[in-house]
Amino acid sequence: MQTESIWIAGGCCLLLTNLTAFCLMGADKRRAIRGRWRIPERTLLLACACFGALGGLLGMRVFHHKTLHKRFSWGVPAMLVFQATLLACLLIHYA
Repeated sequence: MQTESIWIAGGCCLLLTNLTAFCLMGADKRRAIRGRWRIPERTLLLACACFGALGGLLGMRVFHHKTLHKRFSWGVPAMLVFQATLLACLLIHYA
């Protein structure tokens, strides 16, 4: 029973982290269009690095944001591959 609750909590954290990264991409794009203060790139990349790469990548595609920046166009997909591999290894080992 305790193992199930750990997996559920982990899944909820992943969902929240990815949703945050997605929303940050959208908010930064909106601010860029309006000429307002921007979210630092470091913050966007940190949100993606904290297991939010899928949300960040989806945000980049949906909002057409940061797609020409090499740091994002190569870095976020690389983070996603790493995170997916790590999660797959955890699932195989502990599930």
